[in-house]
Amino acid sequence: MDQRKKIFFMTQSIKSKIRTVPHWPKQGIMFRDITTLLKDAQGFKETIDLLYERYKDKKIDKVVGIESRGFIFGAPLAYLLETGFVPIRKPGKLPAECESEEYNLEYGKDKIEIHKDAINKGDRVLIVDDLIATAGTASAARNLVKKLGGIIVECAFIVELVDLKGRDKLKGENIYSVVEFEGE
Repeated sequence: MDQRKKIFFMTQSIKSKIRTVPHWPKQGIMFRDITTLLKDAQGFKETIDLLYERYKDKKIDKVVGIESRGFIFGAPLAYLLETGFVPIRKPGKLPAECESEEYNLEYGKDKIEIHKDAINKGDRVLIVDDLIATAGTASAARNLVKKLGGIIVECAFIVELVDLKGRDKLKGENIYSVVEFEGE
């Protein structure tokens, strides 16, 4: 089987393992629940293997995972890539000196942080998170990596909610999503 067909079948398998919960957390929202993917040993393995195949030859120095589900995918990927893993956390969770970045929420603002010494100038960085919706958090993570002098190779997501156009907030960056959901 050629590589494109193999990737197609893997992504379809992964997508089939993501549960949709209608009207959660509020009416009209179709929540994409990756816990069903995570509990499925084969599905989780396929996801990590797919990401590894994509990035194994990209000369990545650090994998940055966004709290909290970015840790789940980013840490095993960093292990396979034989590179460092850097967590981006919510405020007050990291013990050393941090750089922070605010971003907008639907109603208000939030903030994420990274250790100031987590990224070296010129490090080639892969940002990983479970989902891209409006890209507020991913955009803030990108800004933090750049503040520290990192070069972003790509921003990788397991799920992309296409209708919310988060990709537009990350213009100028390479973006990869394993699976996409529209409307539905």
